[in-house]
Amino acid sequence: MAYLTLKNINKIYPNGFHAVHDFNLEIEKGEFIVFVGSSGCGKSTTLRMIAGLEDISNGDFLINGKRANELGPREREVAMVFQSYALYPQMTVYDNIAFGLTLQGVDEDVIEEKVKNTARILGLTDYLDRLPRALSGGQRQRVAIGRAIIRKVGIFLMDEPLSNLDAKQRVTMRSEIAQIHRETGATTIYVTHDQTEAMTLADRIVCMKDGYIQQVGTPKQLYFEPANVFVAGFIGEPPMNFARAVLKGGKISVGGVEFDLTKLGKDLKKYEGKEIVFGFRPEHAKLGKVANAYEVPTTVELTEMLGDNTNVYINIGEVPAILKIDPHDTPEVDSKITFSIPYENVYLFDGETELVIK
Repeated sequence: MAYLTLKNINKIYPNGFHAVHDFNLEIEKGEFIVFVGSSGCGKSTTLRMIAGLEDISNGDFLINGKRANELGPREREVAMVFQSYALYPQMTVYDNIAFGLTLQGVDEDVIEEKVKNTARILGLTDYLDRLPRALSGGQRQRVAIGRAIIRKVGIFLMDEPLSNLDAKQRVTMRSEIAQIHRETGATTIYVTHDQTEAMTLADRIVCMKDGYIQQVGTPKQLYFEPANVFVAGFIGEPPMNFARAVLKGGKISVGGVEFDLTKLGKDLKKYEGKEIVFGFRPEHAKLGKVANAYEVPTTVELTEMLGDNTNVYINIGEVPAILKIDPHDTPEVDSKITFSIPYENVYLFDGETELVIK
């Protein structure tokens, strides 16, 4: 296991594009860190700098307290799993997993023992004599992971390893990756644009946008205590609902619906006359009237029955929103309903900086 330190890491390409800005992070031994964000946010670039596949423009990268900026990928003792499986098609599963050890000249008896143990962990024991073309996508990805973990390095790097799999395979592989991490105990950095993967796998999440870290924290912290509008909207499915309005007399009006923000117990005096972003998560809305909540009359525009819940699309005035409710309570399209937003589930953000108002 290894601990990593990234201090003021920047990546600036020769054309002047600044891909990563002042990235600072301490990663503990054995921690599972997930970099998450939309395409182009700098998460894969940061991972490649950690791997030694991209030069660090400025800043310091330390492995176990020692500067590693100038070390090559092999010297950093990292193992990487890519989005593409990158298996050798002419080699069996056994030979693909063993390839790295074979290159190192490891004794064949040792290789056999390690390959069989790795195959057992990954559920590949019955497939060791098969070629990659005879495997499913999920099985191929397990082989790629096996080739990485057999080396017993202290750092595993995974760059969107599940993006080529179908929905069912992704669910299965998520649980398998979590189990592999528990068994190996290696420090793992995982890159994804899928917030569900981030929430289910991570010890801590690093949420990025436009090359900047937006927030670092546990999945629970990012969900319940988002630092800004971006994090609040990125984490959660469906995303948080937002409405912008100017605060007047402690109140805002959204589509003719008045929200008295003094009921939230926050000191909002300095925001008087300024724009506030009002937010609530779809799953926190309640059909009908409840105590200690804002009541909002509306008309149902569309419903999506998803089995365990129903997404109800509505408008608050001209502001679109989604409610996530029990499927047994699904209202009819075009019907008029009233829903409630409990005061305790309301989020407020500064309209200018988009930072959360605590």
